[in-house]
Amino acid sequence: MTQPTITVLLAEDEPSLPGLDSLAGQAEVREARTRAELEAALPVSEVLVVTDFRTEMLAEVWPENCPVRWVHATSAGVDALMIDPIRHSDIVVTNARGIFDRGIAEYVLGALLMFAKDTLTNLSLMKEHRWQHRETALLRGTRAVVVGAGSIGREVATLLGALGVSVVGTARNARDDAAFDKVHAQQDLPALLADADHVIITAPLTPDTEGLFDADQFLRMKPGAVLVNVGRGPIVDTAALLAALQSGRLGGAALDVFEEEPLRADHPLWDEPNVMISAHMAGDFIGWRAALGQQFVDNFQRWQTGEALNNPVSKEHGYVSNA
Repeated sequence: MTQPTITVLLAEDEPSLPGLDSLAGQAEVREARTRAELEAALPVSEVLVVTDFRTEMLAEVWPENCPVRWVHATSAGVDALMIDPIRHSDIVVTNARGIFDRGIAEYVLGALLMFAKDTLTNLSLMKEHRWQHRETALLRGTRAVVVGAGSIGREVATLLGALGVSVVGTARNARDDAAFDKVHAQQDLPALLADADHVIITAPLTPDTEGLFDADQFLRMKPGAVLVNVGRGPIVDTAALLAALQSGRLGGAALDVFEEEPLRADHPLWDEPNVMISAHMAGDFIGWRAALGQQFVDNFQRWQTGEALNNPVSKEHGYVSNA
């Protein structure tokens, strides 16, 4: 029997995805880091694994009558994959749901503790060798809104709830969920913002979430509230965010994702005293790449035996719809 061909699309400077050597004898694994390599690989590939989630090459080189039957994203977001030939086809799309949940939740917890304990001021005072006693806040008794009550949002809610934070979530539809005090429909978000001390974005980028946080949304937020974005950069209008920070409307922001990445070196966000910036790494725990490789290998074994794949993404909504 002819072995299926798996193509792994990687960034040019990215190492191989660990663990795929275990598929020797079951599949031919090819790597594509350049346009020419991807162009050569797609016409002979049944499976495509995409690790470079910022890629625009797929839309540029996707061939007619492409034999790809399954596309797997080694990320939670699949927005870069939703080109027309994939969206409007019977190609199955899966993602890395579950791999990054704990890491991102711990990042969010750390960010909220950082603001509550005024750690940024501590670090600034250290540089000046200044001893300045202050009082700081407790997280217990505060309120949080998690925008995107999927698996990552649920893990965030679980950790914050353990510290006594009251957490509500938003999703496409309202539902009961033990991880949250309540999950509201997305259209209820404006009414929820006025009482939230912390607003945490864990949602994927979809037509419904792109530009969701604009100037009007920041005006609805509680004065002094903290924003944490670990979802996708384009969910937040960066200019509106900067204005809200500089006006004092927001108490701070922890930002792991941006409209344009990497954030350019002269961007004014770097110099905002109440902002923490990280390089799209909130979920990248030590060993994350090996975990991604193993997740794909396990799913490939299911594909080979005709079992239903784990983490099937709704191409209409952009996330695993049974979450």
